Amino acid sequence: MSPTSAIGSPYPITTGLDWVHRPIAMAGTSKRCPSPQTSQPSSPRAASCEMFGYVGIEAVLDQLKIKAMKTGFEFNIMVVGRSGLGKSTMVNTLFKSKVWKSAPVNKLGPIPQTLQLQSVTHTIEEKGVKLKLTVTDTPGFGDQINNDKCWDPILSYINDQYERYLQEEVLITRQHHIPDTRVHICIYFVPPTGHCLRPLDIEFLKRLCRVVNVVPVIARADSLTLEERETFRWQIQEDLKNNGIFVYPQKCFDEDTNDKTLNDKIREKIPFAVVGADREHMVNGKCVLGRKTKWGIIEVENMAHCEFPLLRDLLIRSHMQDLKDITHNVHYENYRVHRLNESQILAKGAGWVTLSPPTQRTPAGPSRGHRWKRDDTECGS
Repeated sequence: MSPTSAIGSPYPITTGLDWVHRPIAMAGTSKRCPSPQTSQPSSPRAASCEMFGYVGIEAVLDQLKIKAMKTGFEFNIMVVGRSGLGKSTMVNTLFKSKVWKSAPVNKLGPIPQTLQLQSVTHTIEEKGVKLKLTVTDTPGFGDQINNDKCWDPILSYINDQYERYLQEEVLITRQHHIPDTRVHICIYFVPPTGHCLRPLDIEFLKRLCRVVNVVPVIARADSLTLEERETFRWQIQEDLKNNGIFVYPQKCFDEDTNDKTLNDKIREKIPFAVVGADREHMVNGKCVLGRKTKWGIIEVENMAHCEFPLLRDLLIRSHMQDLKDITHNVHYENYRVHRLNESQILAKGAGWVTLSPPTQRTPAGPSRGHRWKRDDTECGS
């Protein structure tokens, strides 16, 4: 197998070594090693312990909750797509607040010649839980006549955030909490053409899925009929599969049966057909988020109208921590190994540690990194 990660990353994946300490027979002892037929398993089974009363072990959950509420959480989102697909409105809809204020479109002004990334950070608090949210927009992506390598600034930005985290991590005296600016999820907005992915989409997604979690969505899905939407979704799924593009959630990262059952339902609906709206309207005496048209009001939280609730649940209510874990344990680890292998040519700043070449050791068993590498062919299959 080629030295790539489970999602096709160009960086070699890091693997932890699980060492097993075995007793060594000393010279002069009469005890002999048991034969293979009578050998016992090396890992002892956990003995059952009978409890005679309440101890309070579950109180650790309350301790973790209190600590988490004090420190808060960090979550970083990147939205990618051409202008006019409602990226800013979708972010505001997700968090029901004015997270991003889109600039008015100047139809008479010149089109920007280069892609310019813009980031904004807000602290959102709900029921005592603080979330430091950073949203990065990519205005100008795919708007030019010549879009050759228009994805380079986006990939460079993602890798720059990995580099910033790595530079803090390798310092001798480092911060107790390293600020996390790494992109945890990239929402890719597909234009509602109703046909298939454009060559630009395919080429960019091939590169993007190697360095960050990617969730594609069909933007402005209200412009398609239900039949057109399902046909378009099926065609996109085929394009992703045929081009080896593994979007989140990947099959090889399912931890157990419950995860697989939940993620299979999500994978059937990807890309989500979404509609964004940040205005409220009265419908049957209820105040709902929606977009008013001459045919009626499109309710963004109504599954009969669009699949926005599925996207919101994936990003916030069910998979936020998993997105952060995969970013740290897979994408960032791949980048870190690649950079540390080049440590001899790194600029040595204040507090920089020059690492010696790692020694080769034989692991006692497959680590989680080995399992990711072994399941490479199963990702997205």
